Amino acid sequence: MNFFISDAMAQSGGQAANPMGSFIFIGIFFVIMYFMLIRPQQKRMKAHNELVSNLAVGDEVITNGGTLGAIVAVDDAFIKVEIAAGTEIHVQKSAVAKVLPKGTIKSLK
Repeated sequence: MNFFISDAMAQSGGQAANPMGSFIFIGIFFVIMYFMLIRPQQKRMKAHNELVSNLAVGDEVITNGGTLGAIVAVDDAFIKVEIAAGTEIHVQKSAVAKVLPKGTIKSLK
């Protein structure tokens, strides 16, 4: 009868794995995720909030949509950007992607 039942099947089971090992692995995984994803995103968000709070009249900016212009007026949540002579648009402050050095627009014309 041993022909049909393998000896490996007849052996008793080994010791159960330590559950603390899996908890430690999960903890290490979350620490790695924090330092690779969450922390850098918080740094970028803090830098962008600082950029938005320091916007002033006369700054040359690029919006997230790619519009290039100079700030004409600053409000609490919006700015007015002059994109061409006599053409102004209202843009949310949070939509500003980058502040350019002074004179960038004149050098492109």
